[in-house]
Amino acid sequence: MKPTKTNYEELPLMLSADILAQTLGISRAGAYELMHSEGFPTLRIGKRMMVSKDHFIRWINTESGDAV
Repeated sequence: MKPTKTNYEELPLMLSADILAQTLGISRAGAYELMHSEGFPTLRIGKRMMVSKDHFIRWINTESGDAV
């Protein structure tokens, strides 16, 4: 799956599993697995799982060793 966004500014404020999958170039199932993993900044709203763009960027930076 090819990422469709070229920079963080293009992302919406809240990312669904589908957007997360597209952004990371992974499957939808992989995105859900990530969203269920400990330490990933998932926000649960009822049964829906989302991640804020700011928390996602911070998580990426932390996981890649570029903590800001």
